[in-house]
Amino acid sequence: MSTSVSPALQAALTQMRELAAQAGPADAPRGERFNATVGSGGFSDALQSSLERINQLQQDSAASARAFQAGEPGVELHDVMITGQKASIAFEMGVQMRNRLVNAYKDIMNMQV
Repeated sequence: MSTSVSPALQAALTQMRELAAQAGPADAPRGERFNATVGSGGFSDALQSSLERINQLQQDSAASARAFQAGEPGVELHDVMITGQKASIAFEMGVQMRNRLVNAYKDIMNMQV
């Protein structure tokens, strides 16, 4: 992931990677366990693109706020507020998704086979 990812998103992604690595085969090295577990399939790609989209919304929100504060022409307050709310809602959705994924992982790990 790029270096422009917010610290909260980076922490969430790191936590998901650690959980995926724990779920992989115990005899594989840590990096290989993550790749074997998540792979390049549909869900991991969708999750990655969602995190990138959330990050992009946050960057757009910050850019429009800076433009408004600088007094650039054509930047209206209502547009800045709408952009900020979109970024906030997307981030909250991402946090809730992460929480549900962690809870589902813990539930599965606590199941007896």
